[in-house]
Amino acid sequence: MRILITGGFGFLGGRLAVHLAQAGHTIVLGSRKAICSPTWLAQAEVLQTVWDDVEMLKHCCKGVDLVIHAAGMNAQDCAADPVAALAFNGVATARLVSAACSAGVKRFIYLSTAHVYASPLVGTITEETFPRNLHPYATSHLAGEQTVLEFNHRGLISGIVLRLSNVFGAPVCKVANCWMLLVNDLCKQAVQTNQLKLHSSGNQQRDFISMTDFCCLAEKFAVGLYCNTYTSIYNIGSGESQSVLAMAKTIQSRCEIVLGRKPLLLFDISRSADTFERLSYRSKNLGISLSYPYVFNHVSSEIDNLLNFVVSIHSPF
Repeated sequence: MRILITGGFGFLGGRLAVHLAQAGHTIVLGSRKAICSPTWLAQAEVLQTVWDDVEMLKHCCKGVDLVIHAAGMNAQDCAADPVAALAFNGVATARLVSAACSAGVKRFIYLSTAHVYASPLVGTITEETFPRNLHPYATSHLAGEQTVLEFNHRGLISGIVLRLSNVFGAPVCKVANCWMLLVNDLCKQAVQTNQLKLHSSGNQQRDFISMTDFCCLAEKFAVGLYCNTYTSIYNIGSGESQSVLAMAKTIQSRCEIVLGRKPLLLFDISRSADTFERLSYRSKNLGISLSYPYVFNHVSSEIDNLLNFVVSIHSPF
C-alpha cells in the first residue's frame, strides 16, 4: 500500500513510518516544511502539508491508499492556545479528510487520545464511556474525531479513530517533541542526572503501551484486519494499568542493566498514603484482549532502546 503519514517526522508518525516501511509499504511523509527524505527512512517521499490549502492537501493524498493522521498539537500547546488547538486538531483534520475523499483515498486512520474521556483517567473505560474532559487537548481531538466519523457514516471513506493511552519509546530523530511524556522524561532524567524524580506519590494509575506494541496494532488496522462494520472507535492501550511509581521502579531496574548504575528514585513520601481508583483502559470494540503476550511484551526492550537513545544524544556520565 501507499500510505501517507501526516506528522511523519514526529514521535508517533516517525516510528510508525519506519515500522510500516519495514512491512513492505510505500511511505509518504507529510511535513509542514519542504525538506528532503530523512536518513532514517531515505526511501520515503516527503510532501509538504499546508493545512489551510485544500488543493495542496488533495495533491498530498493523490495516489494514496491510506492516510494515517498523526499530526496534532500536544496538551501543553493546546492549553496555551485553545483557539489554535481547535483550528489544527479539529478544522485541519476536517480539511484533510475532505481532501482524502476527493482524492479517492479508501481508508483514513486518526490518532486521537484516551484523554478525551477524562483527566486523570480512572475506573473502567471502554469505547462506551462518555467523553467528559473539557481540556482543549481533549475537545479539539473530539472535533477531529467527529469529522472522521461523519465522513465514515456517509460512506465517503473508511474512517477509523484510535484513542491512544500512554505510548512511550525512542523517537527516530532527535528533534521529535516527546520528552514531556512520563516514561520518556524519566529515562532522560536517569541518563542525564542519575535520578528519577516524581512530583507526586506515584500511586496514580496509568495504562502504558510501548511504541513497538502500538506500531504492531496500528499495522493491523492499516491492512484492515481489526476493522468491523459496527464501530469506528477503538481504545488502544496495553490493557494492563500500573502505578507511576511501579513504572519508575521498572525503569530503575533497566538502568542497572543498560547503564550499569541505579538512579536514585525520588517521590513525595508525604503523600505516600494517597490512594487512587484503579484504572482499566479496555477496548470492547477490538475483540481481543490487549494484554495478550503478543501485544504487551516489549516494555523492557522499549525502555532499553529509549535509554540508549538518550545516551546517544547526551550523557554526562
